[in-house]
Amino acid sequence: MKPAILCVLAGLAAAILSGPSPAQQDAQKEIERYREMLQDGNPSELFEARGAEHWKAQRGPKNASLERCDLGLGPGVMKGAYVRLPRYFADTDKVQDLESRLVTCMVTLQGMTPEQAKSRPFSGSGRPSVMADLVAWIASQSRGMPIAAPRSHPKEQLAYQAGEKIFFYRAGPHDFACATCHGQDGKRIRLQDLPNLTNPKDAQRAFGTWPAYRVSQGEVRSMQWRLNDCFRQQRFPDLEFVSDASIALIAYLAAKAEGGTFDAPAIKR
Repeated sequence: MKPAILCVLAGLAAAILSGPSPAQQDAQKEIERYREMLQDGNPSELFEARGAEHWKAQRGPKNASLERCDLGLGPGVMKGAYVRLPRYFADTDKVQDLESRLVTCMVTLQGMTPEQAKSRPFSGSGRPSVMADLVAWIASQSRGMPIAAPRSHPKEQLAYQAGEKIFFYRAGPHDFACATCHGQDGKRIRLQDLPNLTNPKDAQRAFGTWPAYRVSQGEVRSMQWRLNDCFRQQRFPDLEFVSDASIALIAYLAAKAEGGTFDAPAIKR
């Protein structure tokens, strides 16, 4: 481990031991410094490189690549596509995020069944995920661009409204909602600040840094994964991968983050 990073970790430990309230503030600063230093060697680049290979690979019963996949800006156009998702697609008559659109392309271009296309949405335990790699690669093509998911089509507006209702919906054994952790300023868990996703500044910073490489897991994680994990922590039933509910929630968060600069795949603890 780099000496500078060891110094930061030592500072973090000192901050935690120095006392309750000031320690929390100091520890958060050390965490931010630690993240900044890790950005120089973000391992997500390895996932992005694999994603670029998957994009061009001949796969499925049709032995075809995804190079003609239309992500909203025309067949094969990736630059700037991620920051304009979720959006309405006329060919499916649905609002889709990146993963659901990739599923559509895998079915129509490569001849897979929907079940095959969705079979391994997340990587883990030494099992890479083509979907996760593709998300890392395609998202990286929008770095530095403003988040601008459209809301002009009636179905885009409906998705936003449904996502807002889901965000504030309280249920489960703990009567939690997404807003329980992410609907107010100044909340934290284990010394880590929780972004207030109803606040544009916080929403831009949070939404604009997913997908992300999780140091604690050694994997790149997508927004679909992030929401699924939040549902798990709320003790909700699993959020079905690329379900209408998941896409609606992403549409709501994207709208809250509108105008922010996209800077992902990022790196997180």
